[in-house]
Amino acid sequence: MPVLVDRGSHPRLGRRAAECIEIGLVNNMPDAALEATERQFTALLESAAADVAVRLRLFALPGVPRGARTQRHVEASYSDIEELWDGRFDALIVTGTEPRAASLPDEPYWPALTELIDWAENHTVSTVWSCLAAHAAVLHLDGIERRARAEKCIGVFDCTPIGDHPLTEGLMSPFAIPHARHNELRAEELASCGYETLTASAQAGVDTFVRQGRSLFVFFQGHPEYEAASLLGEYRRDLGRYLRRERDIYPAMPRGYFDVATTELLTAFRAQALAERREELIALFPVADVERSLTRPWRAPAVRLYRNWLNFISARKAQTLKPVAAGLRPRLRTARAVPGVATRAESRAVVPGSPLPFIERRRNAASGALWRGPDRRISAVR
Repeated sequence: MPVLVDRGSHPRLGRRAAECIEIGLVNNMPDAALEATERQFTALLESAAADVAVRLRLFALPGVPRGARTQRHVEASYSDIEELWDGRFDALIVTGTEPRAASLPDEPYWPALTELIDWAENHTVSTVWSCLAAHAAVLHLDGIERRARAEKCIGVFDCTPIGDHPLTEGLMSPFAIPHARHNELRAEELASCGYETLTASAQAGVDTFVRQGRSLFVFFQGHPEYEAASLLGEYRRDLGRYLRRERDIYPAMPRGYFDVATTELLTAFRAQALAERREELIALFPVADVERSLTRPWRAPAVRLYRNWLNFISARKAQTLKPVAAGLRPRLRTARAVPGVATRAESRAVVPGSPLPFIERRRNAASGALWRGPDRRISAVR
């Protein structure tokens, strides 16, 4: 079923809100990848949705640096982040971005991202955290630090399901998933904090893992949403940085991605680049020849993972709507009490059909993040 990318009101679908899964895509990718990421997730959800109606709304965190052209695109096509805080969504997909600081808490978007993590825990059935967003979420939630790898993990890797979980139902073993990252989260550290690894690779490590709290948090260290040429684009970007002397080491070729003939072609280009290292050489990179050889063996497992995710959300949403349809108010789960401190569930929980609470917020001018200060009250009653 086609996914409606909602860039405004859509009355026709609005009448079917109870049947529709409302998803917010919080796209924090850098300018060069922003629109491609929109396309990738929209296409994957369309392939996975089957007979489930999905409405997708686009958001971006404040604090992520933007050029003028991309900022205009965001302003024209994305909803304001305030509409997320005060909206009702069944699920979120939150992307990472290219890190600029040595430590994630030093990133300019960190305050807004941690606010989003806490909001998602109390207001969604499930949220997907992709790549760097997964690393940020576990750091904020449980203090788990990501570890730098000796060399970049880039390529298409065989992954194996571990145990039984609704999200991995029907997956082949092994199945292929692309990865592209300099850092990793380790299985033993995740397990010690209650996370469950669902899929893993002998070469790439943990692939997918989950944490069940008020919301099912799903974490991907890989990129099931990638198109066939996505890894090629990242490899070529790293190569350009080498030729411009922005990095010292020639980038490693993605593993398990190129066929034999393409590998030989790129090995010859590497020899030329090492011999005459200059920026202009990137124009000679054989993009067209390489693209013709690419396949996407991860597409079927990616669709299966996201179809299972949508089915999980749909089933949970149906369970939640039953007591509402019967005229009953669903009971809210409560967080562990801390003496003298109201939990987020107490202060921000929403019961369908009831007025939303008053929410105190003040925007931090530097980061764009929201701080609950006493200077401004916003009535969120609908």
